[in-house]
This record gives sequence, C-alpha cells and structure tokens, in this order.
Amino acid sequence: MATILKQKHLSRGRNLPLLVEKGEDGFYVAECPLFEGCYSQGKTIDEALKNIREVIELILQERDTREILRSYKPTEISLHTIAV
Repeated sequence: MATILKQKHLSRGRNLPLLVEKGEDGFYVAECPLFEGCYSQGKTIDEALKNIREVIELILQERDTREILRSYKPTEISLHTIAV
C-alpha cells in the first residue's frame, strides 16, 4: 500500500509527453516515449489515453521507472515531422 501511495505522489501533477497516432486499422496508438515499451491503443483517442494512463501507473511500480520520472524535468517539448 505504501508503494502505491508513493507512486501516486510521485506522478501527481506531472505532465508526461505522449504521442498519439491513428493507425491504418482505425485504432489510436498512444505512446509515452519517456519509458521504454510504454504504449497502448484504443478505438478512440479518449480510450487510448485512458489505457496509456493505466500502463503508466503499472510501470511506475518499477524502481527504475520511478527514477526516470523523478529526474524528468523538461523545459520545452516540441514535435516535428520530416518527409523521407
């Protein structure tokens, strides 16, 4: 129980970067690039965001992940695309 409370305190008020793309199959895929392998999907953007939140809450149970979050202090975030 203490670990869960510590996780919620650590992530409370934190804004994490997310990428959301609509795939060819019509599903939305949400990914948090801060954590390796942190992605989920949903039929709608809202569902994908709900699902990625659950994934993030699960991976915050790992000590290494909590350390990444603790040291994450971006000053600016931007997304760019490039044609190749």
